[in-house]
Amino acid sequence: MLFSKRPELFLPGAWPSYFRSAKGCRLIGLDGTEYIDTFLMGVGTNTLGYGHPEVDEAVRDAVTAGNMSSLNCPEEVYLAEKLVELHPWAEMARFARSGGEADAIAIRIARAASGKDNVAICGYHGWHDWYLAANLIGEDELSGHLLPGLPSNGVPRALRGTVHAFNYNKIQELEDLIRSSNIGTVVMEVSRNFGPEDGFLEKVRDLTQRNGIVLIFDECTSGFRQSLGGLHKVFGVEPDMAIFGKALGNGYAITAVIGRRSVMEHAQSSFISSTFWTERIGPAAALKTLEVMERTQSWETITETGRTVSRRWLELATAAGIKIQTWGIPALSGFTIMSEKALEYKTFITQEMLKKGYLAGTSIYCSIAHTEEVLQPYFEKMETLFGTIAECENGKDIDSLLDGPVCQSGFKRLN
Repeated sequence: MLFSKRPELFLPGAWPSYFRSAKGCRLIGLDGTEYIDTFLMGVGTNTLGYGHPEVDEAVRDAVTAGNMSSLNCPEEVYLAEKLVELHPWAEMARFARSGGEADAIAIRIARAASGKDNVAICGYHGWHDWYLAANLIGEDELSGHLLPGLPSNGVPRALRGTVHAFNYNKIQELEDLIRSSNIGTVVMEVSRNFGPEDGFLEKVRDLTQRNGIVLIFDECTSGFRQSLGGLHKVFGVEPDMAIFGKALGNGYAITAVIGRRSVMEHAQSSFISSTFWTERIGPAAALKTLEVMERTQSWETITETGRTVSRRWLELATAAGIKIQTWGIPALSGFTIMSEKALEYKTFITQEMLKKGYLAGTSIYCSIAHTEEVLQPYFEKMETLFGTIAECENGKDIDSLLDGPVCQSGFKRLN
């Protein structure tokens, strides 16, 4: 049900798709095999590690008190107050339970506020029709901004022309769209694989303000990884709305849309509603997660861990004589082997690390559970694999080392 957990992306036919239990950065598969997760960590949801005791206890308390009733839980108010406290430019909040629906909420509100249908996007923003409309290029094909070649069944062709993509750090592309396409909303990731250059974020902010355009920062992935709140706080650029997900509840379903009152109040002129947005577990988990983050300064820990991981990858690659390119915000680091056989090498790494009891690939979502004790053995095993890859670059047949098919490529990197 989640693209990012498809076995074909990692090790076709051999990836352990289901788990029995998880704690810290370790999990146990259905067959009883234990794995150390130096890879996805719930696709970025668990910066405090799997099964954090304080967060889990808060959830148990919420269940004991009653998760649902005919009235609303006060935790949603407390959470709204906390998020606004962390982001003083914002004044109102709405909550959902998944990133895609939070994006859809934000777009609905922004369109109502701007009075314009057309949206400019930069980055990944979910699976809903409004977003996939950017990739309608013909009668039968859907070319993805980040996911090329997806079939377009179910996406109305009438939406073509309502959403337009521009590339990160390419301010001229956004300027051209604003001139030509009657843009009312810009939604973008603050940073995915590379940071802003030449004042890019400031220029986007200036453009949107001068043209009366609602600016949304989608921080479903980046939020709470490099600051206590959005990554935009690090760069000092304030949007009109921001979207948070993934790490907000440390594995429990909770997402948030925050924004300026002048924009957010337009939600009242539309219909945005869902029964399960009012359950108690999500906001209770988020409140405790934020409390633990603030006390432990978890974003500093995972940022430093990520920088260490990237540095060690580069050192191992240099020592082995292979060329890699690292990317990502520190707490979500990755590397690409600069070779025509990059996918084969990625498959090989996943295959061999799995045999050694690791869920691993060419990236890592860092958590506070990724201690030196966990990572040192990981680097030792990666060192051996980098050496083998160097041999393959010098003539050894990588295909002969693979036990099955090569993995599929996933999201494209935003250069």
